[in-house]
Amino acid sequence: MPTVADPARTAPSGVVRAQSARRVSGGRLAAAWLVRQVAQAVLVLWGAVTVTFLALTLVKGDPVLAITGPSQVSPQVRAQIIADYHLDDSALSRYGSYLGHLVRGDLGTSYALRQSVSSAIGQQLLPTVELLVSSVVVAFLVAIVVSLLTANRRRRWLRSASSAIEVVLVSIPTFWFGILLLAVFSFGLKWFPSVGSSGISSLVLPVIAMASAPAAIFTQVLREGLEKVSEEPFVVTARTRGLSESAVLVRHVLRHAILPLVTLSGWIAGALISGAVVVEQVFSRQGLGRLLVNALGARDFPLIIGITLVAALFYVVINIAIDALYQWLDPRLRKATA
Repeated sequence: MPTVADPARTAPSGVVRAQSARRVSGGRLAAAWLVRQVAQAVLVLWGAVTVTFLALTLVKGDPVLAITGPSQVSPQVRAQIIADYHLDDSALSRYGSYLGHLVRGDLGTSYALRQSVSSAIGQQLLPTVELLVSSVVVAFLVAIVVSLLTANRRRRWLRSASSAIEVVLVSIPTFWFGILLLAVFSFGLKWFPSVGSSGISSLVLPVIAMASAPAAIFTQVLREGLEKVSEEPFVVTARTRGLSESAVLVRHVLRHAILPLVTLSGWIAGALISGAVVVEQVFSRQGLGRLLVNALGARDFPLIIGITLVAALFYVVINIAIDALYQWLDPRLRKATA
């Protein structure tokens, strides 16, 4: 019975050693890249906590009122609150104490909600994640479809109309666009539920309000990339084989043109986090944005810092994922690393 030769045994020993060395080198490079990303993430999170803590420390006001509310308390109760929350300690001492608790995974206790910050954030995290993920997905899909339709030079009128709409969408403030959507499609046509509703249908208008500006930016960037890549020699060769323009765009051009879009999505993710605060207020949705606004009004310092930390963590995770995806999509980066 014939046997199949093992390539590792039949190959010259020098080739085997070279392949083994490349695998070891690739593993070391991946480990070094991961360590570097984690170090940068820790630095960003520390900076976000430090800047927020410093800003809240400089704000004038009595933190005891944030704990007790408008009700009057006796001097004994006030002194007990100050002692329990260490409000009479120096700012540096409170900062060091907070970092120590943060390293142990303790975000503190909310002044206004009388519960742990972790629990308060956990209860409102899912609605915000649903809004952010849905907005990013919609923005990407709209950008891909519209850019593919308008990148064809034979459809100049369609491109001109799309460009005008994109400029308008980028220029309109998110809160105003959200109010306009509510007035037309919720209060007027009654196609979607009004503010404060729950369910998938209540997510449509907030997602449109959030995704409109990013979709317009993505479309502009992707369309320009499609037009540049369309002039490359390998695309001209694909056309000479008889492929249609649509097939060339989808099968050959899109993969290369989408790389700048992946890079830009990291910055857009940060913009969407801040946009969630406005959208959740306009549509009276539950989420971290609305929780942050209430915490700012109540001067709930632990909750404010906790939400800021979560937002920074979300931004860091998105950017690490984008860096990894970029190296996977672009073979030139993998070759350069090797």
